Amino acid sequence: MTATQHRKALLILHGKQALNAEVRTAVEARRKEGWQLDVRLTWEAGDARRLVSEALYAGYPTLIAGGGDGTLRDVAEAMALAKTGASLALMPLGTANDFACAAGVPLEPLAALALLDKPAQPIDLGEVDGQLFLNMATGGFGSNVTANTPEELKRTLGGAAYLLTGLTRFAEVRSSFGRFTGPDFQWEGDFLALGIGNGRQAGGGHVLCPQALINDGLLDVFIVPAATDAVGTLGTLLSGGINGLHSVALSAQLAWLEVDAPGCLDFNLDGEPMASKRLRFSVLPAALSVHLPENSPLLGG
Repeated sequence: MTATQHRKALLILHGKQALNAEVRTAVEARRKEGWQLDVRLTWEAGDARRLVSEALYAGYPTLIAGGGDGTLRDVAEAMALAKTGASLALMPLGTANDFACAAGVPLEPLAALALLDKPAQPIDLGEVDGQLFLNMATGGFGSNVTANTPEELKRTLGGAAYLLTGLTRFAEVRSSFGRFTGPDFQWEGDFLALGIGNGRQAGGGHVLCPQALINDGLLDVFIVPAATDAVGTLGTLLSGGINGLHSVALSAQLAWLEVDAPGCLDFNLDGEPMASKRLRFSVLPAALSVHLPENSPLLGG
């Protein structure tokens, strides 16, 4: 690969960001520095996967996901399923940007594109029922809050929108029953919130899995058992008082986890809602190469 070919990338940009002046300025700045940086927009479901396929066929060595956690998941999943040797860079433009924030990726477009000059690092992905996720799967009341927070509210309030939605939905707080099985791990009972993390945080900055690493071959599990004061427990979670919850939560680091929920459980997979009575989560080690800061908190060893 020549130096010119190496400095070639395709930005897959969420359609809502088409008129983002900061993005345009950042792209033009990198072009002036010698990068061939092309841009394609998503419009509807399935566009990200199609654009990834077209980019790989065209020989782009690097792809950039420009959007929120959902866009990032779509691009990462499509690349991993294609088993490509191409690398991924991140331009976080969403409301929460949970994965990017935990990984130390700058939120300013130009600073984010500067990571194109850093070597790509192999990272793990999570897998459940044939779907891949980069950051985290959440279940229980917290996942309902994330799924039901209006887009307009997220645009206006940013991450605080999740808190406001949670506060207005306290009347709906209820626990779920589940059985959890993994290597040397078993638990069953009623729980309020569940996090299965490749990354560390979800729902607009709630750090559910503070020890998670994206290159250790493990998923971090966080379960909040149901307490007598369910509303108070969820209030602590939604207000960011996560340290108090960790003293009563169950946690583990596992290569796989089976979840059996007879009453059907709602999940949120990096922003994508799903529901099932039985799921098996596993980790795909070194499934994708991503440009991250050298001192990223999510990289171990």
